[in-house]
Amino acid sequence: MQIRALIFIPYRRAAAHGVCSKNNFMKIRNRHGHFNLIAPFYDKIFGSMRHDLLLQHLEARPGDLLLDIGGGTGRVAQHLAPAGVTTIVVDPSPSMLKSAREKALPGVRALAEQLPFATDSIPRILIVDAFHHFAQQELAARELVRVLQPGGRLVIEEPDLRTAGAKVIAILEKVALMQTHFIAPPEMADLFVGFGARLIAIDTENINAQIVLTK
Repeated sequence: MQIRALIFIPYRRAAAHGVCSKNNFMKIRNRHGHFNLIAPFYDKIFGSMRHDLLLQHLEARPGDLLLDIGGGTGRVAQHLAPAGVTTIVVDPSPSMLKSAREKALPGVRALAEQLPFATDSIPRILIVDAFHHFAQQELAARELVRVLQPGGRLVIEEPDLRTAGAKVIAILEKVALMQTHFIAPPEMADLFVGFGARLIAIDTENINAQIVLTK
């Protein structure tokens, strides 16, 4: 797939394409505003993370194309290059994508609810600590399953709402007016299965869960 051939329908045209209502369009647009503000400090605030488990779940092979949805500054994607994976960071925040591009990572400004990729075209998709930020989670799940290649892997890492630590995070983000919505891993898996995905596993590590799906 040629990265330059990707086409993203801008936010102002989203409602016209049936992606979301006008009210939801405004909700989505406003959600990434605070990420523009914290982009210069994001990597220092959140630091690095463990990547071997994600690679294990992805079963990515050298040359595979991988979408890092909600990948922000590329703090995760930058560590996937040694595995020979071609990673595209997909994020709605221009400032976050600027940071990703400074790491020599290709970036596409897009919403998870409206992905500019062909159906059945992406062999590997990764979402780390981002799904709870998606304004329309059902629509995002449908889009992710749509673009996933049959036999491919979709791996989602999220705070596990069944743990006390994740519940505290959810409360703090609500207090901070971040408009996030957390759901427990089994319910999240059911959401994707309802759009044609197949659940492989739900693994837990500390307060996080990895939901592994295929199609």
